[in-house]
Formats: sequence, C-alpha cells, structure tokens
Amino acid sequence: MKAFRSLNARSIAAGGLVAALYTAFTALFAPISFSAVQFRVSEALTLLPLLSPAAVPGLFVGCLISNLILGAPWQDVIFGSLATLLAAVGTRLLRRFPWLAALMPVVMNGLIVGGMLTWVYQLPFAATAATVALGEAAVCYMLGLPLVGLLRKRFGETLEQY
Repeated sequence: MKAFRSLNARSIAAGGLVAALYTAFTALFAPISFSAVQFRVSEALTLLPLLSPAAVPGLFVGCLISNLILGAPWQDVIFGSLATLLAAVGTRLLRRFPWLAALMPVVMNGLIVGGMLTWVYQLPFAATAATVALGEAAVCYMLGLPLVGLLRKRFGETLEQY
C-alpha cells in the first residue's frame, strides 16, 4: 500500500512538528483566530502539503488540538478540523498548481466553517461563509504562498521525502 510506505519516523516527526506549529500559532493569535470574521495566522500552514505529504495529518491534528484546547464549540472541533483535513488533501492533490491549490483551504473553510458558524450562532450563511473565505484567502495568499516559496528556496524538493 503506497500510502503507508512513506509512514516512517521522519514523516511522523514532520507531521508532529506541523501540528505543534499550527497549535502554537493558533494560540498565539487566538483573539483573531476564532469568530465569523477571522484571520487565523496558523492557516498559512495549510499550504505545506504543497511541499510534503506529512503536512496533511499534521494540519488535521494541529487544528483538532487547537480547537479543543482553546475552547471552540464542539461543532468547530469536529467540522473545523474536518475542513482543514479536506483542504490539506485537496492542496496536496493540486500541488502542481500552487495558486489553485491555495483555493482549497479558502473554499473548504468558507463553506464548512461558515456553515458551522451559521448553525452554532444563527448567522446568515452567505455573509458568514464569505467573511471566513475572505480571511482564509488573505492568510493563504499573503502568508502561505510566500512561506512555501521561502521553504522551497531554502530546502528545494527535499521536503517532499517527509
């Protein structure tokens, strides 16, 4: 099974590092990481699957832990974490097209997190999904893509083996 061939200590450690960074950034910027209008700086890391498959489970675990320890509603713990997982998988699948891949977190979080916020707080869906997507787009395109560019420049394709 090809998916488990890359499961080794290095990839598990890399995924753990991504999870830890995601959690740390979410906690550090907690005041702007939650609500209908959010700018979750840690979401810049959702583009790391462009560089390494280990980032996919790391992002999911990091989002799950962040939502659990920072007091998000249970709906956000479940659906926000699943949105991050789906976005990470989509980003990985579209890795040859970085600008298009960066849309995966924008669309998934806009729809799923926007829907969850509508459900929990009785907010209008269209406006809520749009504000979540807008914040996500700002983070992914203004922080995430430059971060990926810097990491590629520094490490080349060596991150792909993790």
